[in-house]
Amino acid sequence: KIKEYFNFINIINKPEHLVFFNSRKESFTRMGITYILQGYIETARETTDYNFPNITPHILRHSKAMNLLQHDVNLIYIRDMLGHTSIQTTEIYARADSKRKREAIENAYENIITSEEPEWKDKNVLDWLKQFK
Repeated sequence: KIKEYFNFINIINKPEHLVFFNSRKESFTRMGITYILQGYIETARETTDYNFPNITPHILRHSKAMNLLQHDVNLIYIRDMLGHTSIQTTEIYARADSKRKREAIENAYENIITSEEPEWKDKNVLDWLKQFK
């Protein structure tokens, strides 16, 4: 399996195996992808009432990385797909995902806990608890 994986990585980096290419049969540049993406976004804005946010190739790349991470894809594979040389760069996505989870839990927590103190019906239990201060 590992040998197949490395063979695949080597194949996709060769120009004759490009799946998508520009009019000169070369790899797309960042600007080329951005140009095409912006054209589709403008078309979508003109044909629908939805107010599309500003979407860039980087946002799509980041979204895909987060999606893979949330579906428990190993960080090593995500690193290779993104072309990072260091796993520490890819780990930024893992930290961002943890932050999102923590924020979601904190937001849910605020709605559950009130600032009001409960009324104790059994004063004996309250007195018993106070002895542990």
